[in-house]
Amino acid sequence: MDHAERLTVPLRWWAQGTMLVASVWLATIAATADTQYEFVAWTVTALALVVMIALFVAYGSPRVAVEDGVLHAGRAHIGLEHVGEVTALDADGVRRQAGVDADARAYLLLRPYLKRGVRVDITDPADPTPYWLVSCRRPEAIVSAVRVGRSADHSG
Repeated sequence: MDHAERLTVPLRWWAQGTMLVASVWLATIAATADTQYEFVAWTVTALALVVMIALFVAYGSPRVAVEDGVLHAGRAHIGLEHVGEVTALDADGVRRQAGVDADARAYLLLRPYLKRGVRVDITDPADPTPYWLVSCRRPEAIVSAVRVGRSADHSG
């Protein structure tokens, strides 16, 4: 069983960003209303919209996946043979692992709009990273996919 999910930004961010762009439009149209430079308001608004879309798409582009015996988290990937304990974390668990109980050597892929996540212990002696802390929407599915992927590697 493989699992994959993208850490896309929530709908409320799009709504708030759209309202911000609308505010930029309103401010620039008010500033240029009595001049022949109203096109400036539309140009500034279009640029603000393009920047907002680019930022939200880029920030929400990381993918968390377990596929073909490899765990992917954003740009990082590791074979399941080097993965130790995988723990599903609730909001409080993620907050503790990212704060009070944090290790500066850990690999973090955290998104503030995703409260849950997984802690993946790394067993590779050549890797200085003790664990990964990864935000996700369905941590139990990742834990299950890693377990199934490891058992498939051992059996086949």
